[in-house]
Amino acid sequence: MTRVLVAAQAVADLAELERSHGLPSDTRRRVRRSLQPLARFPLMGRALGGRWDGARYLLGPWPWMLLIYDFHAEEDLVVVLTVHDGRSSTAATPAP
Repeated sequence: MTRVLVAAQAVADLAELERSHGLPSDTRRRVRRSLQPLARFPLMGRALGGRWDGARYLLGPWPWMLLIYDFHAEEDLVVVLTVHDGRSSTAATPAP
């Protein structure tokens, strides 16, 4: 099984979204549940382009939440890099 780690930046981004969006108290549990399939299917997320070229994303527990990650095949490791509100103009965008 692939290891799934969450970077400090992703934790901070999620905390900010919890605060700014008034997300429920079980948000972190919901996010963990959204990330669980990556342990078996690390390439399941859609590839990103631009600044995030090489990274992939999954939708979080809400359809607007993007969980952005890198898969390091040689280490069998997924690292969740950041969490974005996909409705934001600064959010990561899919590769063409």
